Amino acid sequence: MVVKQKTALDWARLACDTLMNQYEPVKLPPADRWHYHQGVFLCGMYDVWKLTGEPRYFHYFKEYVDKLIDEEGNFYFARSELDAIQPGLLLLPLYQETKENRYKVAAAKLRHLLDTLNQTKEGGFWHKDKYPYQMWLDGLYMAGPFTIQYGQMFDEPELIDLVMEQERLMRKNTKKENGLYYHGYDESKKTPPWSTAKGHAPEVWGGRALGWYSMVTANFIEMLPEGHQKRAELKHVVKELIDALIEFQDEKTGLWYQVVDKADEQDNYLESSCSCLFTYAIAKAVNKGYIDRSYWANAEKAYQGLLENKVQLDEQGNFLLHDICIGTSIGTYDYYVHRDTSTNDLHGVGAFILASIQLAIGNEQGQ
Repeated sequence: MVVKQKTALDWARLACDTLMNQYEPVKLPPADRWHYHQGVFLCGMYDVWKLTGEPRYFHYFKEYVDKLIDEEGNFYFARSELDAIQPGLLLLPLYQETKENRYKVAAAKLRHLLDTLNQTKEGGFWHKDKYPYQMWLDGLYMAGPFTIQYGQMFDEPELIDLVMEQERLMRKNTKKENGLYYHGYDESKKTPPWSTAKGHAPEVWGGRALGWYSMVTANFIEMLPEGHQKRAELKHVVKELIDALIEFQDEKTGLWYQVVDKADEQDNYLESSCSCLFTYAIAKAVNKGYIDRSYWANAEKAYQGLLENKVQLDEQGNFLLHDICIGTSIGTYDYYVHRDTSTNDLHGVGAFILASIQLAIGNEQGQ
């Protein structure tokens, strides 16, 4: 499907530029909302800006934030879910770059969600109020990186321990015998389809719960202070997960299935967003030295598989990424594989850009 040779950074730019040309920032779908869909895509754009220094990328994600947050730092956001915290990752660099107090005020509002969210008896945050007693892998990415960075920026180092405890609880309650992780767990064990004795979800959803977890654990390590006791533990967690993922990497394409460990099911399919996120995790782990350079071949194979099987250029040269699962709750196998897919859903495009930047960094380092 690919007709022209491009570098990974070229692909990241093209993905950004395609959507920038299609949407003014605040109209990224869902339009006019503070939402993690936009947050994931714009975090990818932030990485492009950091690598290239091109002002247009900075101004684009700044405009998204500025259209939603007023001069006093007030804005509308969902106050009962971890998802609302993720776009806060844009507030912190904006505050660092501009020193405008409204970004700090807005970030504090998101930080203090953690004081009001419901928790399991073990101290884990409910993913959303409408999912009582449920923790999802997704939530670690939605709230974890922002919380750690906020604590470091505004002198709340105890927030690191809070996030590390959330990760420990997820690992304790969702890890599967094959080294992968179920989508989440329900402490109450009362909500279908949580039929297992442990209360965990029935399936391993690649696109995107396990994808978020693979990415965020690789990211957590560098966020921790040197000498922090969790760094070594998380390096082991990341390597063990990547080893498990490689066992389920499609031999022909290098991609991963929507339900990761059920490739033999006829209606399962190779899903784009999880393939991007797993590629990111592998490449990031190699770039940071958490795993050895031999793993780089797996990241390259996956990235090439995306370009050959999921990426297309339209007649105008715009970037198209196909087979992205739409937003999804927890369900049975049939639920996951029959969820709608879309092209250029922000989940997938954001994940593709993030992966592309890690490939670009690795190629610069000579991986």
